[in-house]
Amino acid sequence: MSKQTTHKLLAQPLLAALFLTVSPGAVFAAQNLAVQPGAVITKPRANLPAILTPASGQAKPGFAHTNIKIVNWEKPAPAGVRPQAGPPLPGYLYETPASLACVYGFVAQSSGCNPNSVTTVTSGGSKAIAIVDAFDYPTAESDLNTFISQFGLAPANFQVIYGTGAASTCPAARTGTAPTASTSGWDVEAALDIEMAHAIAPGAKLYLVEAASSSYTDMMNAESIATACVQSAGGGEVSNSWGSAEWSGETALDSYFTGAGVAYFASAGDTAGVEYPAASPNVFGVGGTTISRDQTTGAYQSQSTWNDWAYGWGTGGGPSAYEAIPSYQSGIAGIVGSKRGTPDLAMVADPLSGVWVYNSYSAGGWIGLGGTSVAAPLVTAVINRASFFWGSSFNGLNNIYNLASQGKLVGTYTTDINNGLCGPAGAAGGFGNGYDPQFIEYNTNIAWDWCTGWGSPRGSHAGHF
Repeated sequence: MSKQTTHKLLAQPLLAALFLTVSPGAVFAAQNLAVQPGAVITKPRANLPAILTPASGQAKPGFAHTNIKIVNWEKPAPAGVRPQAGPPLPGYLYETPASLACVYGFVAQSSGCNPNSVTTVTSGGSKAIAIVDAFDYPTAESDLNTFISQFGLAPANFQVIYGTGAASTCPAARTGTAPTASTSGWDVEAALDIEMAHAIAPGAKLYLVEAASSSYTDMMNAESIATACVQSAGGGEVSNSWGSAEWSGETALDSYFTGAGVAYFASAGDTAGVEYPAASPNVFGVGGTTISRDQTTGAYQSQSTWNDWAYGWGTGGGPSAYEAIPSYQSGIAGIVGSKRGTPDLAMVADPLSGVWVYNSYSAGGWIGLGGTSVAAPLVTAVINRASFFWGSSFNGLNNIYNLASQGKLVGTYTTDINNGLCGPAGAAGGFGNGYDPQFIEYNTNIAWDWCTGWGSPRGSHAGHF
């Protein structure tokens, strides 16, 4: 979409209000995101919302990109709702910490898990979760506190770490050289990541490690610093809601995801195909789902593979071009062949069933977000909350795939998501329209697929975890 078209769309009053619950002055901040070079607004049909992919989400060789989509339903705030009021809001079914905890069974399920009705949030979490993103997010601490206050979450033990210093060393909070602040979308990514992680594992110490830029050199330096921070807190997880197309030299970076006592997670991407680092055998690749609700009652109905064909995006997944099949995937070799298959697990990602996020820096307030950037910190927090501290990603993946081979994973720890398609048209294992999980499962009797891996986690109120 051209910049001219982008401006034309933003000129429409309701469409300009990408951030539906903020004061009029925040519309300017929304436009700041939308007019960044490379930002794109997509609206395939009149009855579908316009969705913004910020500049940070555009591919560039040698650089990581975010996997976020910003939602606008193009309707005014409901009657009686002040513009600056916070969610949940009548008429909008974006997920809240309470509705996510309800849907996935981390709290007792009630009221159809309606985001506008349920208020019980989860507890739990320990040790540490580090989030790696690029550039500085100046209002991270205050924005997280606003999110916590809005939804009644436990206070956070949270630190922002500048990931610009010596590798493999965890500095004190906000010391050293601060990265340049960015309004291209990376701060929105960071807001999403820290808020989703805290929503599911509020007891975990939380770090936001900010790389100097989105170049892979800087991102890997920040990854090593995040590893050191998590190790200093006794172990835990590192979440990466970013990635890029694969390239022949990616295997040289796999060692960055092998820190002792640390498990690593990465979003599988928002378009057909495979992204790195989700393709690394040392990383949990996280795909995306759609949450379906009754549009009248708001009651939860089901989950399916995230694939918004009309927009041209959906969950990433498929065989790696460069990573060999790891030993833990030997049981699904009949599906993946000789290459690493992604993803491993999945949670909600569809922007049309998005989540509420608060960002005052470039977004101006409350926004609805989607993309596999949502799923990665959620799955990371689920594993932390379950106290699955395996010592490494490889050990954790080996454990999960072993449970699956024994018939003890799907239906107990995860819910099989086998409806919907993903991947490129004509992909193997489908009917010419992409990867078909039901087709794969029917022909192999294995509940793993290229769209959602082994499915989405199940909490103790919906099975296990």
